[in-house]
Amino acid sequence: MLGRGIEKDEEKEGETVDEDAEILHNMMEAGWNLPLAFQQKRHLESITSSKPVTQTWRMKERMKTVSVALVLCLNVGVDPPDVVKTTPCARQECWIDPSNYTPQKALEAIGNNLQKQYERWQSRARYKQTLDPTVEDVKRLCTSLRRNSKEERVLFHYNGHGVPKPTVNGEIWVFNKTYTQYIPLSIYDLQTWMGTPSIFVYDCSNSGVIVNSFKMFAKQREKDMQINGIHPIGPSMSDAKNCIQLAACSESQLLPMNPELPADLFTSCLTTPIKIALQWFCLQKHGSLVPSVTLSLIEKIPGRLNDRRTPLGELNWIFTAITDTIAWNTLPRDLFQKLFRQDLLVASLFRNFLLAERIMRSYHCTPVSHPPLPPTFRHPMWAAWDHAVDICLSQLPAMLEEASNYQFQHSPFFAQHLTAFQVWLRLGVEEREPPEQLPIVLQVLLSQVHRLRALELLGSFLDLGPWAVSLALSVGIFPYVLKLLQSLAKELRPLLVFIWAKILAVDCACQADLVKDGGHHYFLRVLQDPHMSSEHRTMATFVLTEIMRDYPAGQEACLQANIVATCLDQFDDTYAGPTTWQLRQWVAICLGHVWTNYDAARWRGVRESAHEKLYELLDDPYPEVRAAAVFALGTFVDNQPEAGSDHATHIDHSVGNALIPVRQVDGSPLVRRELAAALQRFVSCYDSSFCAVACRFLEEERNLDALADHHKRSASVQMPFGPLHGKSGRKLNSSISQASLNLTSSRTRYDSLGTLPANVALLKPQMSSGDLNESLSPGNDGSYFPPANQFSINPSPSVDEGPLTTKRLDRLRQISFSGIPANSGLLYSSVYTNIWKLLLSLAIDPYPEVSELSRTIVSNILEKVQIFNRHNQKTSESQELSSSLPSSPRLQRRSSTSFEDSESEVDSKVIPIPLTPYSRTRKLFGRPPDNKPNPNSLPRQSSRVDITSIITQEKICSTEFCEWSASVFAKPSTNVTSATVVEEDPVKRHLNLTRYVNMQNDITRMRETYDTSCLSEQQFQWKNSQIPSCLCFHPHDKSLLVADKKEISIWNWEKGVREGKFRNGNSSNTKISSMEFINTSDDPLLLVGTDDGCVRVWRDCCENQNTGAELVTGWQAAIESLPSARGAGLILSWDQKNLQLYTAGDSRNIQVWDTVTEQRVQELSTGADSCVTSLSLDDQNNLLIAGCGDGTIRMFDTRDQSVNGKTKVLRAHESWVVNTVFLPDQQDFLVSSSESGDVKIWDVRSLESLQSINIHSGIRCQDAHLHLPLIVCGSPNQSMYFFSHDAEELAHVKYYDGFLGQRIGFITCMRFHPRLAHLAVGTADSFLTIYSGDCKFQSP
Repeated sequence: MLGRGIEKDEEKEGETVDEDAEILHNMMEAGWNLPLAFQQKRHLESITSSKPVTQTWRMKERMKTVSVALVLCLNVGVDPPDVVKTTPCARQECWIDPSNYTPQKALEAIGNNLQKQYERWQSRARYKQTLDPTVEDVKRLCTSLRRNSKEERVLFHYNGHGVPKPTVNGEIWVFNKTYTQYIPLSIYDLQTWMGTPSIFVYDCSNSGVIVNSFKMFAKQREKDMQINGIHPIGPSMSDAKNCIQLAACSESQLLPMNPELPADLFTSCLTTPIKIALQWFCLQKHGSLVPSVTLSLIEKIPGRLNDRRTPLGELNWIFTAITDTIAWNTLPRDLFQKLFRQDLLVASLFRNFLLAERIMRSYHCTPVSHPPLPPTFRHPMWAAWDHAVDICLSQLPAMLEEASNYQFQHSPFFAQHLTAFQVWLRLGVEEREPPEQLPIVLQVLLSQVHRLRALELLGSFLDLGPWAVSLALSVGIFPYVLKLLQSLAKELRPLLVFIWAKILAVDCACQADLVKDGGHHYFLRVLQDPHMSSEHRTMATFVLTEIMRDYPAGQEACLQANIVATCLDQFDDTYAGPTTWQLRQWVAICLGHVWTNYDAARWRGVRESAHEKLYELLDDPYPEVRAAAVFALGTFVDNQPEAGSDHATHIDHSVGNALIPVRQVDGSPLVRRELAAALQRFVSCYDSSFCAVACRFLEEERNLDALADHHKRSASVQMPFGPLHGKSGRKLNSSISQASLNLTSSRTRYDSLGTLPANVALLKPQMSSGDLNESLSPGNDGSYFPPANQFSINPSPSVDEGPLTTKRLDRLRQISFSGIPANSGLLYSSVYTNIWKLLLSLAIDPYPEVSELSRTIVSNILEKVQIFNRHNQKTSESQELSSSLPSSPRLQRRSSTSFEDSESEVDSKVIPIPLTPYSRTRKLFGRPPDNKPNPNSLPRQSSRVDITSIITQEKICSTEFCEWSASVFAKPSTNVTSATVVEEDPVKRHLNLTRYVNMQNDITRMRETYDTSCLSEQQFQWKNSQIPSCLCFHPHDKSLLVADKKEISIWNWEKGVREGKFRNGNSSNTKISSMEFINTSDDPLLLVGTDDGCVRVWRDCCENQNTGAELVTGWQAAIESLPSARGAGLILSWDQKNLQLYTAGDSRNIQVWDTVTEQRVQELSTGADSCVTSLSLDDQNNLLIAGCGDGTIRMFDTRDQSVNGKTKVLRAHESWVVNTVFLPDQQDFLVSSSESGDVKIWDVRSLESLQSINIHSGIRCQDAHLHLPLIVCGSPNQSMYFFSHDAEELAHVKYYDGFLGQRIGFITCMRFHPRLAHLAVGTADSFLTIYSGDCKFQSP
């Protein structure tokens, strides 16, 4: 029965899979499973640096034990009075039997042997012995070692086997000079002599008493210092935290007296761990596994401790790995760092202390330490040690046989634990306990046999995330992988590059270590290796970038290694093979960091034509690459020596000219953010020139305000849009331009370098009302002043007080387009003026982060100009300047080679604009610039304020693009080479299947149940807060989005309530003109277009009303506007199949934007003299239909990628085309309508009109249903008409008087539901109405 049930479940599951597959097939055929737009990483997360991981692995200060005091109180031949020793008893001290020597020689041999045992762990320390000392000997020894060691650590080793046990009063025993008495030595005095930091080793009975007394005296000393008000600087002698203590037993225990063991068992464990461990192993019961091995054979184990290829060296290697593993898995991380990573000698002693605890506990002694350690004598890793010893000793007899060719079989310890580590990695997640084998993996890196596998596993572990990198660094990975960079093995290169990329992505504080050890050469060799994959070359480039980031020494080292040429070679596919976009991105970022504040690298780039190669990346299909190129070009400019040159200025102008067109063709805010930051660097280099340009624009603004104010006061007629007839138009241009352009005309003769004079002046306009009256007529050359209605008709505040609003920015931007006469000089054609125009445009960018950055730059320049204006106006009232001021250093440094020499005379009444009175000097290797004021920049006069008191602080604009780009290396490697963050989710896949099934069911039921007689009945009516301009149904839920001038409201049309609203972000003088949902097969995004040519894309506009809609992206889709009395706004048409957006409107051109690359890929010319009023796309037949304001319909083949594609023109109507829509299920038929009231149905194959409908009252709005044969037209007389595709009138809705009459206002917009027989209508009285063609069907 159970088996049958399982079979039935499997059959049901198989049927479900088949149904899903069939549904997926239907979805594919229906075009439902189309690609999605704006789903890349840059759209789904903020462009900010990842949250830094707090690093604790790198010790704030590394210590070294530089001095060792060996104090031996043995009194050989005389036992202490308070200890009764057994017979026989343990006699060996430092593996020497004193009975074999005379007492004095035995004492000296023991001391020398102890020193040798310590020298194995710290050979460079200073060792001093004092044998059977007095109190004065100990004092002299300790004070001299502390004096010579300064702030380094001193070790005090005390062997008290020949003196009484320590006292509870905190005393140890030494001798008098004649060795007739035992003299107490206070631990308090010992603390004073030793100071801190120190380490104490006590090998005597009851040694735990010393540890307790030491801590008690330390607290007492600290209390005394507080009472006396002493605040020591640095480590205090009373600070017990800086003193480490190791004691052989607790306060009530005696040392073992087993004659088979040495008397100094604790010292033997600390200094000769392998020897005592093997001896102890043979003495245990499990030693019977190798009965042929005796204590005498242990002494004959071949090899050396420091040679891992020999049996003895391998045992020592395994012992180190095991004790490190026990400590790392048992101790807190900070304690592990302090004891096992700060000091090599301390680390060795504590490793061996773990062994001492295991051995001495077997003899009922408990070693004591401070800081205290948790018990480790039963840790499971000791079983692995016993197994390794067992394997080694089992081979010992065969190895020691005479004439034996026995080959030693190495222990499988490391291979087995690497396998265990690999098993952990298969299930490794952050929430689990860290793998206990991690310290073993680090030890394996020292072996050439297992190194490759260990690096692979280590790389897999680091790939788990920043937490894994932090764990690896805390265990001590850094010195191991740093040393491996000296390896020449090519098979290790991919692994080491991957590991270092992971490390630097989490902790970039390793720059100094890499440069010091020449590690940058390793990564440069990887970058130069054409056999390396693009992925690993990308990682190598990232590592080099991190080495140079904010580190001048790294920049210098990499430049000397020819990093510029190496990076530029990566752009050549013939040299290094095909490149990925990640490699191009990081090469550009790397170049940007090479020459950041480093002039030598900049000129190396000039010689290599680096900037010209970066220009090519500005057209790269990946926005990340383009942003990186803009970043590199920005740092290329922001890097000048004290004195400029013609060549440097020419290169800067070339870079500026290359950056200017970026905004017009790039739709990615990622790129435009970097563009704003790059322009800020350009502005900071040439601030004087930009101040001069800003003065000109402010003058033009004031002249236009004066002109508008004059017209308002004189009540004259407004100027029409177009040429005015008369004879004095030339005089207007001449008068205003002469008054406002004295900035360039009033300059002295240039020197040979073409340097601008310091007295770039701002003259007040000198125009009388008569001049303004005469200026209303055009000149003979046909030039006219721009119409006043393009700007504010109210006079703006003074130039100094005008707020930097969006309206004012737009006005200044418009001045740049039409407010400058053609003969105003070359200043407005220079790169400075073009960049100023670009900054004004970016300051009103639809993406807030871009506009904020740009406004900061613009406001900074205007603030400087305004401060100087106010200052000069005050001083000009008190005195009249008769001569110009000396030029500022910054103006002297910058030469404006684009300006032509002018021989016009200097006006004697100029108002000087003194600029920053110090040179902008880059920081050279961390040294700040000298910001002392130049005494020649401004003479100190009693009537003038010192210019240094009014210098504005320069606002620095920066982005986190590089940090955000680097964060990908800290994530699992699946995201390193992918631009998409989110992979397909099974839950989301099921949701999409459900949506598709519901949609098909809705469409089927709608076609079966809709009734034309119900079309005129209102299902929902409510009043919106503003007049609706656009409507859009949500494709999945019951939401209707209603756009007014600048807000979008979300209405639940089933409940009749407004669920929320959000601001679109457009300025007050613009309005929303189009709205459409995209990605309708998934979580849809809202596409919003405004009549200023901006497009914004919103996410979660309906789903998450608590947090509000989130702006995904935004850009200026249309820049040029066609002069006309009536505008169509921005018209949008979306191609989901190709992820392209067609934009048109108040222009003769249609812009084609690729949302994958976020670039303008094509510009189609309509050839019409009017704007585009509607767009309709047939993706099956590759047709784009554009309705125009002159009544014509233009047809384009979307497959034609030429600039001016072939266009077919239909003379369809005589007036403004209201809309063009392809009919459902009949993509060869098109319905169009015009304002005059004619509706036509066309066969696009024959270009013939099949049906014609005439509405005498005209047409205001028109739409057609996507799945029903319904066409609706709204007329200006407050009526709506429903027609079938056969031109049959189905229903008529009009305004009715009376109490029960149906009301309908002046229609402003209408829209059909994409899958239901619902029509939404917005009217001029702010009402929203929904008409339903199915009175019985209620959508679930």
